Amino acid sequence: MDSALLIHRLHFAFTVTFHYLFPQLTMGLAPLIVVLKTLGLRRNDEKYNQAARFWARIFGINFVLGVVTGIPMEFQFGTNWSHFSRFAGGVIGQTLGMEGMFAFFLESAFLGLFLYGEKRLSPRAHWWSAVAVFLGSWLSGFFIVATDAWMQHPVGYIKAADGSVQLSSFWALVLNPWAWWQYAHNMSGAVITGAFVMASVGAFYLLWGKFVEFGRIFVRTGVAAGLIFSVLQLFPTGDGQGRLIAQNQPVTLAAMEALFATQPGAPLVLVGQPNVDEKKIDNPLIIPNALSFLTYRAWTAEVKGLNEFPQDQWPTSIALLYYSYHIMVGLGTVFIAIMVVAAFLLWRGKLFESRWILWALLLALPFPYIANTAGWITAEIGRQPWLVYSLMRTADGYSKTVSAGNGMFTLLGFMGMYTVLAILFLFLVRREIEHGPEEGQAAERLPKGSLTRVELEPAALAGASHRRED
Repeated sequence: MDSALLIHRLHFAFTVTFHYLFPQLTMGLAPLIVVLKTLGLRRNDEKYNQAARFWARIFGINFVLGVVTGIPMEFQFGTNWSHFSRFAGGVIGQTLGMEGMFAFFLESAFLGLFLYGEKRLSPRAHWWSAVAVFLGSWLSGFFIVATDAWMQHPVGYIKAADGSVQLSSFWALVLNPWAWWQYAHNMSGAVITGAFVMASVGAFYLLWGKFVEFGRIFVRTGVAAGLIFSVLQLFPTGDGQGRLIAQNQPVTLAAMEALFATQPGAPLVLVGQPNVDEKKIDNPLIIPNALSFLTYRAWTAEVKGLNEFPQDQWPTSIALLYYSYHIMVGLGTVFIAIMVVAAFLLWRGKLFESRWILWALLLALPFPYIANTAGWITAEIGRQPWLVYSLMRTADGYSKTVSAGNGMFTLLGFMGMYTVLAILFLFLVRREIEHGPEEGQAAERLPKGSLTRVELEPAALAGASHRRED
């Protein structure tokens, strides 16, 4: 591989991976904030409104960092991937432009109203501002996913005389079936992140013994949403996305499963190491015939292996693709297990006193980020060696006049700046979590060793808001 091409790929991979740490939480929190506001409005309970305001502040921090880290990617299309921009700009410029002009401004304008306009708006108007933030963030996500979906499965285009592609049907672009399955799968992953973060912070409050009532609200809401969307992530969204890959990118499916030879009744590999040199799986633990059934709904169906395709059409890093896919699926299975157990204990009324599951929820916080990142690696590595599937190879899309040294210089600069941004983000979020959701009131403190009762003297409520007992 050309060294400049490698640097440009690493550069964009780093910036987009770091950037997506923030939008996945904003898109995941947006519907949960609407749920909290709805409960506050219907029950006339200020606790839910305070909970919504707390998560709106976390949302705002993520939104700012998402904007700051997202803008450079737009410029990278011109600086590092100019040949791709010249080739596909007539198509992807539509969805990227709409994301900026419609979705981003809708989200940012109403986020300002939600954060700073509550005293000037009626309760119902403030609720509508939360709904508008939700719609803006999810509409933004759709246009971005529709752009990537076109690169995975190009539709609605014509080839121009200069060799570029131009949009021939806007509706074909936005109704691309790949876009809708990928969007559903992506957004369910984002809600999983939001649900686990909310449940994790709630578990932290319960284990810490402060902001206990809010901790219960956060855990209850996070577990309910986490259970629903963890199941949806597996079926139907994950199943639908997988079947699309089998139909339109069979070489990608073969690489994801490290299936080197075509076979009927293909097995599903649970654990194993792909040996690309010898074209086999080392130390495999398999479920016989399962891949054939999951892909074609027939236990003996034939699944094409990598041997059916020219080697120059294989994904460029089969091992990375295989591991990222299996990490995503494995973590998704773990999420379902955690949320099923937590939901059962919640139903039985024992969740808030079960320290072991609260610790599990607390420690699970980083894993949805890992799973979402692994999912996007699977999608992007799986498309290789194509930048636009079957139309433009990645090796033809980068800026030929930008040397490897120039790319490395800016990559190191971005790494340094993003390290500072990461530290700032962690500091701001930590400060918000420590401050807690309560506004001008004392934090509830559980008696030592108890997670089920709050016994606070009335006098303590007036003066213990910043006091911490050992």
